[in-house]
Amino acid sequence: MTKVETLAQAEKGATRIVGEVKWFDPVKGFGFVVAETGGPDILLHANVLRNYGQSSVADSARIEISVQETERGVQAVEVFRIDPPMHQTTVPLTDFQEMDEESIRAAPLEPARVKWFDKGKGFGFANVFGRSEDIFLHIEVLRRSGLADLQPGEALALRVIDGKRGRMATEVLAWENAVSLDD
Repeated sequence: MTKVETLAQAEKGATRIVGEVKWFDPVKGFGFVVAETGGPDILLHANVLRNYGQSSVADSARIEISVQETERGVQAVEVFRIDPPMHQTTVPLTDFQEMDEESIRAAPLEPARVKWFDKGKGFGFANVFGRSEDIFLHIEVLRRSGLADLQPGEALALRVIDGKRGRMATEVLAWENAVSLDD
């Protein structure tokens, strides 16, 4: 954090912390974070998450946030980083089992928009800008990417491969947070 950021946060009475998402419900529009240093649960409102460019976050994801003490308790006011849950399974999805892991990781990030996603069904589709074909989005890929749900029209960056059943995402990132990753 720069000296200017530190001063701006101090003026707002905000403190930067790292914690773990206890739970987040995009339908309710909020969830809670537990600081790694302990203390009370921290309210994470959907608007704060949207300002970061995401509509959801996976339970147990690591998160770096700025928090403020309010009359209603401690609340997140800004999100700086979200890392996928650390206790993920390392077993590849069936669709990726016969593929070279290096080529999956080497796939470029492509700008896309969510067409639709149904958390209950466990899948949905997106479209890469400038291309007509659908990109399959599996719930497990979302979870491994630190997300729990997607909203229609949400901007994403996808790593896309040609799988057995067509084009499919292997990684999903909020567009605003992925721009610097592929430089």
